[in-house]
Amino acid sequence: MAARNKARKRAFQILFEADQRGESVQTVLADWIRHARTDDRQPPVTEYTMSLVEGYAEHADRIEDLIATYAVDWAIDRMPVVDRNLLRLGAFELVWVDETPDAVVIDEVVQLAKEFSTDDSPSFVNGMLSRFKDLKPNLRRENRE
Repeated sequence: MAARNKARKRAFQILFEADQRGESVQTVLADWIRHARTDDRQPPVTEYTMSLVEGYAEHADRIEDLIATYAVDWAIDRMPVVDRNLLRLGAFELVWVDETPDAVVIDEVVQLAKEFSTDDSPSFVNGMLSRFKDLKPNLRRENRE
């Protein structure tokens, strides 16, 4: 598994755990870093994982608004927890990170949906992230205003 793919998967796991525990993503990230330093069995938390989690935290309010706005007939709190957190991760990386091509971000997040969620989730996640990709120029302009 490529380094970025592993980093993305760990970032998703941190967002998911924070959601489940009702903790901030920064608290869970700090827990993961601490565990990795004190237990050789724990995988390290890479810089890219940290940048994804911290980036989501920085833009969380806007990302929540985006998901709530474009998830037709789905209240964000009624969405499967996995899907909600995959969308959070994917939305952040698509809109605010330019290092990875949009198609790669979408593909990898959809692959995580296939691995961790329901049979219907990959198409839902793909549709939502594709919508964010299409809206990206306007979303970026809104963020500068």
